[in-house]
Amino acid sequence: MKKEQLFALSALLTSLMAGCGGGGGGTAAGPAPVQPLPAQPAAPAQPPTLPEPATPAQPVTGLGSWTNVKFGGGGYVPGLVFHPSSPDVLYARTDMGGAYRWNAATSSWRPITDGFGAAETFHHGSESMALDPNDDKRVYMSTGMYLSDKADARLYISTDRGDNWTYVNLPFSAASNAQGRTVGERLMVDPNNPAILFYGTRTTGLWKSADRGQTWQQVASLSSHKMTKAQIEAVFWSGVVGVEQVIFDTSTKGTGSATQTIYTAVAPDYAAVAGLAYSMYKTTDGGATWTGIATPVAGYHIPHMVRAKDGMMYVAFTQGTGPGASGSARLYKFDGSNWTLLKSYDSSAAGTGFGMGGLSVSGTGATTRIALGVTNSWGNWEGQPIVQLSDNAGATWREISAMAPHGGDKDGWSGWVDDVEIDPNNPERILHVHGGGVWETRNASAAKPSWTHTAANGIEETATLALMAPPPGASYSLLNSSGDIGMVIHTDLATAPVRGPKGWFGNSNSSDMAWSDSAYIATIGTTTWNHPNVGGAYSTDSGLTWTAFPTNHPDGLAHQGNDSTLAVTKPGHIVWAPSGSVPAYTTNHGANWTYTNLPAVASGRGYRLAADRKNPNRVYAYESGGGWWGPAPKFYSSTDGGHTFTVSSQFSAAGPRPEFVHNTSLAVNPNAEGDVWVADAHNVFHSTDGGATWTKLGVTGSIWGSHPTSEWPEVYGATAIALGKAPAGASYSASVYLVGVINGVWGVYRSDNGGGNWTRINDDKHQFGGIGVIAADQNIAGRLYIGGRGRGVLFNN
Repeated sequence: MKKEQLFALSALLTSLMAGCGGGGGGTAAGPAPVQPLPAQPAAPAQPPTLPEPATPAQPVTGLGSWTNVKFGGGGYVPGLVFHPSSPDVLYARTDMGGAYRWNAATSSWRPITDGFGAAETFHHGSESMALDPNDDKRVYMSTGMYLSDKADARLYISTDRGDNWTYVNLPFSAASNAQGRTVGERLMVDPNNPAILFYGTRTTGLWKSADRGQTWQQVASLSSHKMTKAQIEAVFWSGVVGVEQVIFDTSTKGTGSATQTIYTAVAPDYAAVAGLAYSMYKTTDGGATWTGIATPVAGYHIPHMVRAKDGMMYVAFTQGTGPGASGSARLYKFDGSNWTLLKSYDSSAAGTGFGMGGLSVSGTGATTRIALGVTNSWGNWEGQPIVQLSDNAGATWREISAMAPHGGDKDGWSGWVDDVEIDPNNPERILHVHGGGVWETRNASAAKPSWTHTAANGIEETATLALMAPPPGASYSLLNSSGDIGMVIHTDLATAPVRGPKGWFGNSNSSDMAWSDSAYIATIGTTTWNHPNVGGAYSTDSGLTWTAFPTNHPDGLAHQGNDSTLAVTKPGHIVWAPSGSVPAYTTNHGANWTYTNLPAVASGRGYRLAADRKNPNRVYAYESGGGWWGPAPKFYSSTDGGHTFTVSSQFSAAGPRPEFVHNTSLAVNPNAEGDVWVADAHNVFHSTDGGATWTKLGVTGSIWGSHPTSEWPEVYGATAIALGKAPAGASYSASVYLVGVINGVWGVYRSDNGGGNWTRINDDKHQFGGIGVIAADQNIAGRLYIGGRGRGVLFNN
């Protein structure tokens, strides 16, 4: 197994499962894997079974009615980019949830990458964005979530503010969801000749395009070094940052002549291997030659440097890579010859070990306004540095966020203040990012500016790990298990949720309710610093109050992976399957746990569990094999509430392929006992007798492209399945929903006749970077909840 592939796999799965082919609607898409997965020198899996002739998917109807279930922020926004002259032209790039454009008319963000499909999941995060100062409709966005020594990044280009995109493959790698993702912007457009773009890469130095991003050449006059795989691995986990940003030193635009004076910053990791002696360089001949600039501190990162209108440079130096970089840190202004210290934090002094992140300036001369984001500063009390503001070019400072009025329902605005932007057309308006979206003030000059979280409206960047819809009559609509925020219960799809064991879990991996009493809910997740021994919890009042399991599954704390699942058969009766573990059951709310007789599985494997909704004594378990190299998947059924299980020999004979757990799905029909469905990532299997016998539908087919059929496809054929309320007159008791590929087209499909006919219910404009988990509503026919890749939860009609 290749080491760099393991790095990429581990990082990608953490974000997409935690946190994270074809595009359409103007998105040009090319072949790209859903994720970079490791090769395994094991016996190859069976070749794919070609789909049998099936009734074609029905015409597309009513596809544009997808709406986010409200959470409000919930994810990290590494960068905000204003157009320098056009009011309210503002973009937000996220690390793994796409990009957004500000809509001033509605005071909300509009997603502009929802057309990215299942083959573009790896490109659903943006490392850097750039705007053309001469054309406020032209947008550039670099993508690629995780770093490698391959040329696997892309540059997406839009000429209509992100409504439609084309892309070109870049000759280097990018890492939108790695350490140092707040640095920049790395990508910049020359304001005097907008055909020229520069890009500061992490591993291969500085690059230049002279044809609006279509082709690229390394700026060898600065450095021709390309980091080797070994050099990348040596600093992989701390963050490979590389060339950090580009600043054109000019106050003019549109002249047609390339800007000659340009600054760039170089991180210590790249400088060390490329033999660069300085952390800042300057060219006065458009990049033909470069001169190192002696800086007042060495060995630091430069997360942001900005140019004021009078040509003064303001430069932040921080030791850490970020997000939330720790100190020490320094802020200087630089007139081209002299450095003047404006602010410092020293990690050796108690209570001042902060870093510097966001940096923005407005105005000129002695009255220059500077906004500085202070990172690794947690809490909220008078005097706490969070956002520091100076109105006299750094001579004096005051705090404008700590203890200031903060509207909305979010807290925790400190810590990751890694980008701060002053509106270039309204210096009273300042925005800053944090771990859960964007805060904004429009009265920055006030003694206590008021901040609102409305600047996060429309950004729904949660990474959804599991969804579960309750039975009819429940007092809530949806259980939402997500990365970083734990488990929440949605009672109103248009209002941010307030129910759930807030702060008890980092990730919530799985949640379920008793079908006979929907007020009984159980969830499992990853432990937190303040709840280090809580692996699971339950509620008896629909999530209003919570009780930790008195004890955990014997392996629950040691194996907290995202593939852990649970099933609730009735109040107090739970089956818990931690990743890589034998499932165990409890009949007393977790006071005691007893192992089931299911076979042990290795790390990286796990069981999907589901309780039969008509007969609580029936419980089903699906074991996917753990990867394409693994053993044949197996299906098990229990008739004593999940205590003992029997394997289905006929299921294995039906030909399921081994696959990663997270690419598979298990669902039951709540209206018929023993009616079970499995998606093995490639095909759909159906049993009506509790798993004793199976039918392989032969409707779906993975898109392999150039990938060998013994490994992973470019687009998986069947990854998620759910059953919900059927429309009146349907021939089958539930609507079946499927995420997969039918007749060569990836999408979300519905069948109202037990899988005989399928209708696509999304279109190419609504693909959300790929779709992970789904749940079907039991009250409203046709309603489906989906987890987009880093796009939160959405529902139709």
